[in-house]
Amino acid sequence: MNANIRIYIALAICVVSTELPAQSVLPDAPQVHTTLLASAQGTPPLVPPLPAPTEGTPTLLTRQQAEQIALANNPRVRISQLIARIQHQAVRERRADELPNLFGNLTAVEANEGSRLSSGYLTSSTLLEHAGMGVQMSQLITDFGRTRNLVGSAQLHEKARTADAEASRQDIVLATDQVFFAVIEAQETLQVAQQTVSARQTLTDQVSALTSSKLRSDLDLSFAQVNLSQAKLLQLNAQNDLDAAKAALSAVLGYDRQMNFQLVDDENSLASLPASPEALIAQAMQNRPDLQSLQFNELAARKFSKAQHEQLLPTISALGVVGDTPVGSSQYFNSNWYGAVGGNVSIPIFNGFRFSAQASQAALQAQAAAEETRALRELVVRDVQTAWLNANTALQRVTVTAELLKQANTALDLAKTRYDLGLSSIVELSQAELQQTEAAIGNANARSQYNFAIATINFQTGVRP
Repeated sequence: MNANIRIYIALAICVVSTELPAQSVLPDAPQVHTTLLASAQGTPPLVPPLPAPTEGTPTLLTRQQAEQIALANNPRVRISQLIARIQHQAVRERRADELPNLFGNLTAVEANEGSRLSSGYLTSSTLLEHAGMGVQMSQLITDFGRTRNLVGSAQLHEKARTADAEASRQDIVLATDQVFFAVIEAQETLQVAQQTVSARQTLTDQVSALTSSKLRSDLDLSFAQVNLSQAKLLQLNAQNDLDAAKAALSAVLGYDRQMNFQLVDDENSLASLPASPEALIAQAMQNRPDLQSLQFNELAARKFSKAQHEQLLPTISALGVVGDTPVGSSQYFNSNWYGAVGGNVSIPIFNGFRFSAQASQAALQAQAAAEETRALRELVVRDVQTAWLNANTALQRVTVTAELLKQANTALDLAKTRYDLGLSSIVELSQAELQQTEAAIGNANARSQYNFAIATINFQTGVRP
């Protein structure tokens, strides 16, 4: 059973009160960067000029330039910005409920004069032949905060989508850094492989000449040729890894084909690492955009829950109408113009417990949103600690691999000298070459891996690019 009590009050004057939306947000609401709000409302951030990639000569590309290209070209960034702009229009839709509604009407009726309706809707008991035009207006005076809370909920959802857009930006930046340093590693690994092939080719030629002179055995030549073949396989694998990494880089930069970039590692010195992760955790709690998004969603759910509870309260509106009827029977239309103002109070009495169920549902959704926020906070603590531990280990690897390469070079020099003097076999020299190659590759990769670990810390702590 549904019923509404409607009370119409004739007024001598038209009283219109516009209920403006409150801009207040709960005290613990996070802040959204102004650039992000501008992007959500249709003003994209400025991007500095970038190098034009070519398919012939390689184009030099630094990490900062790669990040700028990815943020400008990657479709995921654009999609997240469009979603935020969609939510901005949803805010305008909600705000329209608080503004006046004006309707214009043009009506012409040809009827059996004075006849009455005998079936159907009972909106008019008498049909009159007439023509008229007029304007109707309705204005919400108050619904005791429900519309205001709905507008506030939509605004908070907009801020959440804007934070999601920033999270997408940071995801793209991290993905760009990952493939950038992967290409750097592949470039350096290929360089080591090429040097290894060159060195082992020289040794093979030397052993081949000595074997021809009967100064070395065929076994030595076989070992040298095996080592050369292994070096060539290493070079092939390194070249394949480099091509695959460049393809991944072109994709994350937003190109539909592989571009010819020559990456430049512009990190002249290793970035410092905090002594402990506690400060990083506090920074992440304040800056992480995905955490901000969940916090805004939680606040929006609270606003919506409050609005759903306020459905049980009355709604007070002002009504007005004015118009002219140039054609009409003088028996029924004493004057050409008409007008009236009034007020309406709508009081919900019973609708099958629909409103109470909706209020309970919204309250439970607000509780679920709060738990999601708490769960993400715990994950943020874990992720920041893990990122700091990985960076700390990577920093130690930089020192260890540099020392290992130094020792491997010394051991290779000694092994080669001993082999040239006939004091050792080719097996000892081969082992020294293998250790030197592995140490060179490890040392080449350690620096890039540490730089990527620092980029991961920046991502986990929400440092904005």
